[in-house]
Amino acid sequence: MQAHHSFKPDVRIARVLPALVLSLALAACGGGSSGGGGLSSSSGSGSSSSSSSSSGSSSSSSGSGSAGSSVSVLTYHNDVARTGQNLGETILTPANVKSAGFGKLGVLPVQGKVDAEPLYVPKLSIAGAVHNVVFVVTEHGLAYAFDADSLARLWQVSLLGSGETPSNDHGCNQITPEIGITATPVIDPAAGAHGALYAVAMSKDSSGNYHQRLHALDLVSGVELGGSPVTIQASYPSKSGQVVFDAGPYAERAGLLLLNGVIYLSWTSHCDQETYSGWVMGYSQSTLQQVAVINITPNGSEGSIWMSGAGLAADSAGNIYFLSANGTFDTVLDSKGFPADGDFGNAFVKLSTSGGALAVADYFTMHNTVAESNADEDLGSGGLIVLPDLKDGSGATRHLAVGAGKDASIYLINRDAMGKFNASSDSAAYQITQGLSGGVWAMPAYFNGTVYYGAVGDSLKAFPLVNARLPGTAASNSSASFDYPGATPGISANGASNGIVWAVENGSSGVLHAYDATDLGHELYNSNQAGTRDQFADNKFITPMIANGKVYVGTPSGVAVFGLLP
Repeated sequence: MQAHHSFKPDVRIARVLPALVLSLALAACGGGSSGGGGLSSSSGSGSSSSSSSSSGSSSSSSGSGSAGSSVSVLTYHNDVARTGQNLGETILTPANVKSAGFGKLGVLPVQGKVDAEPLYVPKLSIAGAVHNVVFVVTEHGLAYAFDADSLARLWQVSLLGSGETPSNDHGCNQITPEIGITATPVIDPAAGAHGALYAVAMSKDSSGNYHQRLHALDLVSGVELGGSPVTIQASYPSKSGQVVFDAGPYAERAGLLLLNGVIYLSWTSHCDQETYSGWVMGYSQSTLQQVAVINITPNGSEGSIWMSGAGLAADSAGNIYFLSANGTFDTVLDSKGFPADGDFGNAFVKLSTSGGALAVADYFTMHNTVAESNADEDLGSGGLIVLPDLKDGSGATRHLAVGAGKDASIYLINRDAMGKFNASSDSAAYQITQGLSGGVWAMPAYFNGTVYYGAVGDSLKAFPLVNARLPGTAASNSSASFDYPGATPGISANGASNGIVWAVENGSSGVLHAYDATDLGHELYNSNQAGTRDQFADNKFITPMIANGKVYVGTPSGVAVFGLLP
């Protein structure tokens, strides 16, 4: 249950990442089109409007004009490995992130909750002027572009069809009171004439029918590109015939993945209600036509993919990784150690994209996976990171991923031999540690050889990797603890220096925390330190986005913007 082709890296993103993660960045948007190869502009079906006013924004920033930015944030948690690190931040440092000179600059006002992470494109020419642009999507089915420096709204567009409304919440309190655009979109600045933003919107028509559509929007105008939107439909073979995707029981919650010209989507349920299973679909970036589909529980049930909003991750070989939620896992295995009926509920899953098809290439699940699913203690609440190459104690290179879920264990998995299933033991897993004091409804971040976790009811913790292994206890931790759903940290740094770990605390109101990445016991700033000046309304499952001297935090009615005070 929710507690709910060849690679072509984009050098504009890769140049801000160190060699350590270049092979994982994959353009942050997965090697999308290389210019002009995207969809052509079209009037589309959504309505749009532009504005040069501040639209209620309360302040402009200082120290970071439109000419000063070169870093983009084009996908969830900064790159397809989902490390959460912006290594090109030259403005914010541990020395100047203090309440005396750092705080809330204003709010980007929107209609609807902001559950998705905002995205950022610098130096975009709109209406004859160059802007650093923040893109925001909401549960009211709206997409916005704002000037990151003046906080003025540049455009907004509805992704709902004519006469439609956002979906109701299906009696589930996880995405409520409405469901529009939940998942973090993905941007390819080289697609089409001006770049494109890809997003999935859910809606309901006057006859009570639900719709899920994939949209491609022009970055400069918000206009739908040619061929956009497309209705999400799918079927997949099962032992009894075909499993058919029905829009109503599903929500697109995990962040979109753009990899080798294909946009990958995954689907979750509404609080384990209705009949559902585990879908991953691929759509051509250039045509928006479906090119691949897999169901990971075709002969069972459940096994959705939501990861508290974290994105599908990928490695440099084009494999996709995720954690599936509680659902059917076949404990009877075939000769290759795979579930006999092809059901992979509650597991680390590795998908191959070879030949343009989706297929399970490997997996790991615990010896007590069925019991964990039955008790709703599955992996699916957490996201994972594809770690950079690491050397173990013997000098061998290890290709690892790290993830955790509701059972409070941290799993370090060998991507080359994940471990599969053994009913008696988890010894085939690369490493399992117990360094957390609560379950995980979030995802970690990675910086300078350290993994950062914010579990439920726990402090934010730092686990440095040594010889490709995690310690059993954290090297440092915050004094603050993070109530449900814990925290997904983000990192800002200038290369390997000036590292800051950012995290949002859930409560009666939200709290933005900033910590020294070398010692989480050293809190640099929190938004309660200056009385009411920096306070903001809370929203759960929020991932902060950091770019060009500012920190962006989604709220129930906008995006709070933090930076150096004028």
